[in-house]
Amino acid sequence: MSGDNLKSHTVGWIGTGKMGYPMAGLLIAAGADVKVYNRTAAKAEPLGVEVVAKPSDLADRDIVFTIVTDDTAIREMITGPDGVLSGSSLPKIVSDSSTISIETSKDMRAACEAKGVMFLATPISGNGHAVAAGKATLGVSGPREAYDIARPYIAALGRAETYIGEGDSSRLAKLAHNVMLGVVAQCMAEITVLCEKGGIERHAFLNYFNNSAMSSIFTNYKAPALVNLDYTATHTSKMLRKDLDLALAEAHDLEVPMPVTTLTRELVQTLIGAGHGEDDFAALIEMQARAAGYEIKAENVEVDDGLKDAAE
Repeated sequence: MSGDNLKSHTVGWIGTGKMGYPMAGLLIAAGADVKVYNRTAAKAEPLGVEVVAKPSDLADRDIVFTIVTDDTAIREMITGPDGVLSGSSLPKIVSDSSTISIETSKDMRAACEAKGVMFLATPISGNGHAVAAGKATLGVSGPREAYDIARPYIAALGRAETYIGEGDSSRLAKLAHNVMLGVVAQCMAEITVLCEKGGIERHAFLNYFNNSAMSSIFTNYKAPALVNLDYTATHTSKMLRKDLDLALAEAHDLEVPMPVTTLTRELVQTLIGAGHGEDDFAALIEMQARAAGYEIKAENVEVDDGLKDAAE
């Protein structure tokens, strides 16, 4: 995207973790005027832009993007004593990409609207590698006016964005999306172990699978972890448990049965109990192999994650 499209408004960015860092980097690379806040300032400094001391220092920016770990963190960043809404200066728009509960999202929207600030819920789908490769997607909900203003900046964060509607509807869509992460990951573990125990090397099966109609961006970029047992976290097992808990809470309120999701949540809990809480949830394959009666071993084979072309 041309930087000329991103000169109309100044940007504040809060959160430079596994997702926030590459997202902010995309906006900066696209030519946006960005200032950043992160609790650990040193983690934001490599972005090469001004790092401010507290969230309220970004309140004079036109659009403030946030992506933090949980409900408590987003409340602190927006409505806390040093939050974006704490002073006399206020942004035009706050756009939050955190995975949080719908209840908290509604509270943040109400707090923003009470001060004349438009609030967009902009959850992002994809891990840090997908973001850096430009393959992430975003769902957007909130005032259409705010979306129209922020759209060029949101578009710079991924390959596609979808305006889902008013209010916090994008939050529910994101929770549904993350349910699929867990369910598909468990299914991939099951079928890969099935094939391996039947004599097929994992890399061969996953190469076949990822060249079929069942392939997806997700199954491609999880393949290297399943082959080489590298559980360096892009999304930890504990994070996935949080996603599933939030989705199941919504299902309870809406009286929607989700038996497969419920079982997947218990399998993820077992994975955490086995010591993989801070590992990527791809470690589900290790637990599945044990259940099948064998100890899985890394194949040490180079596997295409489907992201390289986009990153070049």
